Amino acid sequence: MSNPAFKFDHVHIISDDPHASADWYVRMFGAAIRADTVARGAPQIFVDLGGMTILIRGKRPGEAPGAARPIRQYADFSSHDAWGTDHFGFLYRGDLEAFCDELRAKGATLPVELKKGVNGSLLCYVAAPDGVSIELMQCEVFDVARRVDGRL
Repeated sequence: MSNPAFKFDHVHIISDDPHASADWYVRMFGAAIRADTVARGAPQIFVDLGGMTILIRGKRPGEAPGAARPIRQYADFSSHDAWGTDHFGFLYRGDLEAFCDELRAKGATLPVELKKGVNGSLLCYVAAPDGVSIELMQCEVFDVARRVDGRL
């Protein structure tokens, strides 16, 4: 059993335009802005998505953030090809294929198109603002329903 003293709290993103970035999560995923504050001289926005906090902040005085590397496709995997966090992921409870179509219609880019992952579930990667990559994985319960329904 893992250490019960720990509970995941948030992902922290440094953004060139934190308000536009937060609005993107609202528009693309239906996230909710929980707080719009200023901390240490920079905007800091708390975005809730699926019970997870995405904290998006601007550049603080004295910082000079470098550009993130884009995710790229290799033979049978994708990667930013850099040390550190590669991406974060969400389980999607619904028809991921239909949701990907909705995202594209809203102007989202999917650098890794819908495909079956190692465990057989559908997944894709969405290019978010600030060089962030988000993996969307179809929830297993929905996958089972699709198999029974014959659509997979």
